[in-house]
Amino acid sequence: MQFDLPQNRSSIIKVIGVGGGGGNAVNYMYEQGINEVDFVVCNTDAQDLAKSPVPVKVQLGESLTGGRGAGSKPEKGRQAAIESLEQVDEVLGANTKMVFITAGMGGGTGTGAAPVIAEEAQKKGILTIGIVTIPFLFEGKRRINQAIEGIERMKEHVDSLLVINNEKLREIYGDSSALKAFSHADDILTTAAKGIAEIITVEGVVNVDFEDVYTVMHNSGVALMGRSTAEGEGRAVKAIEKALTSPLLNNNDIHGSKNMLLHITSGTDEVTMDEIGQITDFAQDEAGQNADVIWGLSSDPQLGDKVAVTVIATGFDTDVIPEIYAKRAAQVEKVVLKADPEDEPTEEIEDKIEEKTDVEEHILTLDDPIPPSDVDETPFVPQPDSNDNGGLFKPQTNQTTKVEESPRWDGKKLEELESVPAYLRRKTKLASNPSDDSDEVSKYTLSDDEDGPSINPDNSYLNKNVD
Repeated sequence: MQFDLPQNRSSIIKVIGVGGGGGNAVNYMYEQGINEVDFVVCNTDAQDLAKSPVPVKVQLGESLTGGRGAGSKPEKGRQAAIESLEQVDEVLGANTKMVFITAGMGGGTGTGAAPVIAEEAQKKGILTIGIVTIPFLFEGKRRINQAIEGIERMKEHVDSLLVINNEKLREIYGDSSALKAFSHADDILTTAAKGIAEIITVEGVVNVDFEDVYTVMHNSGVALMGRSTAEGEGRAVKAIEKALTSPLLNNNDIHGSKNMLLHITSGTDEVTMDEIGQITDFAQDEAGQNADVIWGLSSDPQLGDKVAVTVIATGFDTDVIPEIYAKRAAQVEKVVLKADPEDEPTEEIEDKIEEKTDVEEHILTLDDPIPPSDVDETPFVPQPDSNDNGGLFKPQTNQTTKVEESPRWDGKKLEELESVPAYLRRKTKLASNPSDDSDEVSKYTLSDDEDGPSINPDNSYLNKNVD
């Protein structure tokens, strides 16, 4: 295990880089310099640690990984951090008040170990701020998905979380070499850490101390940060406008922010009271009138005639991170499109409808006896009732009496009725009708054949025996 600590007194603010991406960012910050801040790098890769110029180094999970890294496996990175928590505690020390934990999400060590280290810092009562990156698209879908999962876990163990989307930097700076692309990411991470830390460490005309920062960032969820400089005519408005369109904001505005920290820095050409008013009014309007704005003013001669503005707005949910919002929306869509379990038996029900049930058929004939009636033969007699509304309702006629008054017919009597004509049963006298024997049609026919005309006594059309 490699564990080095310098003997000089440590600062109350520390920046810890976790994993390869976080380590590279801290190396860059260390070379750029941030006033009164201690830097630490933590990694499972011993070779990568050896290359770092940062003096304080912690090798994570030496026995677990053997110094060979986490193999892009977040769970392995998490276990490595748990193994080395004692060393992490010693680095944090007793006097640390605020810690920045920076990591490139998507790999193994940064994704897995950063939330563990953040949780340990919070347990010690340290104001913990996460500054993490989402990978470039060309780094692969698997890496991006792992990054989103890591960010969700990271948010649970930090007071405030800043998320920088590397792909957004690519849109801003255009196509460039891979080395330059990652360099831009390191520069943005440095801007974020430097912008917050130096609000505290750099003495200002209107000072902002640690307690002011604590008020804005303690348990504040996702933070949006913008930083920009401007010069020339209208420099104050230009600076705040550019700060609020910074790539750090991920295309979000700061409206709805609960707290906002605003820091203004000017160079040799000092900022005027009117310019301060323009900056603070613009920021307040963008954040909303309910946002509590804390602002500070400092001087940096290196800026010359420029004005620098740093804006930190807090109190947002992870939905302001486009990748996480898109993932949640996709999950909701899947749930909506999923078939309702209650609808599954529909096909089975339709099949059952098509099935025919064998029913015993019985054709009624006149010989079938009428089954005895189950209807109560007792006539209905309306009784006075307390709810009859004074006799307004008429009693219904009992239908059973009509049924019982109907004649009952048996089969034998019906046959007798059918065999006797109705006019005989009714004794109706009919007009006299000539019988077949008194047929007035001639029985003789006249025919003409070979022997000449002749009269025949038989008429073939009058045969009484009908075929």
